[in-house]
Amino acid sequence: MAKIFGKPYVTQEAMRTRIRELGQQISHDYQGKDLVVIGVLKGACIFFADLVRVIQLPIQMDFLIASGTKKAGRPPKMVKVWTELTEKIAKQHVLLVEDIVDSGLTAKFLVSQLHKHKPVSIEICTLLDKPAYREVAMKVKYVGFEVPPLYIVGYGLDFEQKYRNLPYLAKMDSK
Repeated sequence: MAKIFGKPYVTQEAMRTRIRELGQQISHDYQGKDLVVIGVLKGACIFFADLVRVIQLPIQMDFLIASGTKKAGRPPKMVKVWTELTEKIAKQHVLLVEDIVDSGLTAKFLVSQLHKHKPVSIEICTLLDKPAYREVAMKVKYVGFEVPPLYIVGYGLDFEQKYRNLPYLAKMDSK
């Protein structure tokens, strides 16, 4: 049976600090530009909510529900998008907000789908970047934390749809 062990891997305070820094950088980079921030559900929901509250710009928000087909603990090989955008992103700058970028396959697929709407630009912001699992070349402009190949839950990230509600990030352990 999988357990989460007591100590946070990344504390709430460390996340708050880093998210404020990301919000400041995004606010600076997109000053005077039309920005649509798109959250990828379910995993990015908590990070997305905290991030958009610290972006000091008038933004539009939208969401996509996407999932990858996985084998236990491995990155997805195929991506399914369950929803469509509700906002128009043509001639807008787009910031795609992910919970984690590991293989890069989901993010790359979503970016390719968003390009079909003809935005001015698309950048990625992720809470966690796991480059050790990268299978495709990916540019991630805004990274909360780079992490080693661990299974991390909390703050929106799950294990079998559980633990998303932890207010910090924890390492899953099988002891």
